[in-house]
Amino acid sequence: MSTTIWQSEIARIGPDANDMFEGGVYILFGEPVPDALAEVSLVHKGHSGEFVPVQAGDEFVIGDEAVTVTAVGDLANPNLQELGHVVLYLNAEDTALLPGAIQATGTLTTPAEGALISVRRNEV
Repeated sequence: MSTTIWQSEIARIGPDANDMFEGGVYILFGEPVPDALAEVSLVHKGHSGEFVPVQAGDEFVIGDEAVTVTAVGDLANPNLQELGHVVLYLNAEDTALLPGAIQATGTLTTPAEGALISVRRNEV
């Protein structure tokens, strides 16, 4: 059984975001977001409710696809809570973890506007 600890809805996808997706990088920003950053981002409507920090082992879900979180940078949770911003790197185990990043393993495709983004925690 799993519990959703964070959720938002994709409001729009920047015109250059697909180039980032192909490289395994998903940049999330909650509204409002500066235009220059929106160009490469998944812009979402923001999370409401109590914030629960993301941790290794959680599932990051975009649409119907999920990846497993392997590492969380020191600033990733504060940025996600305050700005709705985080950078998700897929299959980047050999890359240094940036402070505002979340690393995960798995694959994601290009999401659709209106799709949900969520973080799920599996309960043991």
